[in-house]
Amino acid sequence: MFNNILLAVDGSEQATHAARVAGELARSLAADLTIVTVFDPVPNFLGETNLQSFVTDQRIRSERVLHEALNEVGEVTTKLITEILEGPVAEAVLKVAEVRGNDLIIMGTRGLSRLAGALLGSQSQKVISNANCPVLLVK
Repeated sequence: MFNNILLAVDGSEQATHAARVAGELARSLAADLTIVTVFDPVPNFLGETNLQSFVTDQRIRSERVLHEALNEVGEVTTKLITEILEGPVAEAVLKVAEVRGNDLIIMGTRGLSRLAGALLGSQSQKVISNANCPVLLVK
């Protein structure tokens, strides 16, 4: 059914639930699992002195998000890949799914985007609208 699952996480409660679901599916289907987290692009107005600090902070936060997701996923005996990406969330998730040939994308219904859910799952909606594979949203 699904052999290559992509899980997108951002540290939100919904992403935590999505990680549990992804782990269960990967184990039950013996599917490979890729876990990605994406941080916003570096703002152009940051000066060189602030640039490295911003990137370092984002990287530390992203590593924490990945670590938490791995704990929720649990042990997976198939191929497991983790990635930290910079860029617009939906576009980055869609690009990874395309490049890695994922046949299922799993993500939370709402994330921790700048608008904090003012628009119902705007990143999720973009992924659903543009994905070339099924998308499973988890509340």
